[in-house]
Amino acid sequence: MDLRTLRYFTVVARELNITRAAEKLNMSQPPLSNQMRALEEELGVQLFIRGRRHLELTEEGALLLRRAIQMQELADKTREEIASLREGMTGTLYLSMVEGQAPFLAAQWIAGFREEFPLVRYNLWNGSSDDVLDRLHKGLADLAVIAAPYDAEYLEGFPVGREPWAAMLHPAHPLAQAEGDSIPLSSLAKEPLIVPSRKSRIESIHRWFGEIGAEPYILCEMSNYMDAAALTSYGVGVSIFPQTIGVSNRLVVSKIITQPSRQAEYILVWNKGQSPSGLTKEFIHYIQDCLEGKRALS
Repeated sequence: MDLRTLRYFTVVARELNITRAAEKLNMSQPPLSNQMRALEEELGVQLFIRGRRHLELTEEGALLLRRAIQMQELADKTREEIASLREGMTGTLYLSMVEGQAPFLAAQWIAGFREEFPLVRYNLWNGSSDDVLDRLHKGLADLAVIAAPYDAEYLEGFPVGREPWAAMLHPAHPLAQAEGDSIPLSSLAKEPLIVPSRKSRIESIHRWFGEIGAEPYILCEMSNYMDAAALTSYGVGVSIFPQTIGVSNRLVVSKIITQPSRQAEYILVWNKGQSPSGLTKEFIHYIQDCLEGKRALS
């Protein structure tokens, strides 16, 4: 099972049609069909259910497709890293990050870093903390920006930013129409809440409400803030997310939660025990210098 065969398989699995896949690969249909059957024999499983006009992936085929995409991404990343070592500070930096303030932090870093290293390219990926960490562990990201806490046993990192937690409200909600840009936590005690799905975050929210002798009414757990904002915009509930998320969405009203307030902390992390590439090290040092005031952000 080599990378070329996996590339052939990926095209067939996406097209679900041998004829179209062969056209995309600029090869004839019989050799491609033979390659797929040889791959099935090598793995000892059926990858496709073959119909008259189209194919259908089996469960094993769907799993191989996911892994094949990851392996090809990792192979591309490895080639770029090797080229970077040969040619100097070039290549692609792979950065995964959570929503909220993280994309704005990354934008500042990249803007400044580009002035010093204009040949470097960037591959940015956005998702929940769990998804971001999964890409980091699999080697599909060099660095990640996540929300605290993080597992120091497997990760190295340092804080890069903070912002208050806020409530996203439907514009017609009484709390949205009240004066001021903040609301006390007690005002949310009986509201149906939409919160981040990360386990540690839910536990933190329960402790937060516990400080005022209340229990949160969690209606829905979401990994993506856009989904939370969509529900909030239809009046389904009140979302609790970092402030930046609500400010950047015109469909909802964002108000900082106080009495007591909480801060979301963002951490830049990388895999412990794995030596970062030269490009990655330089990017880490650039961010550290910016935080210490030794370099100016753009």
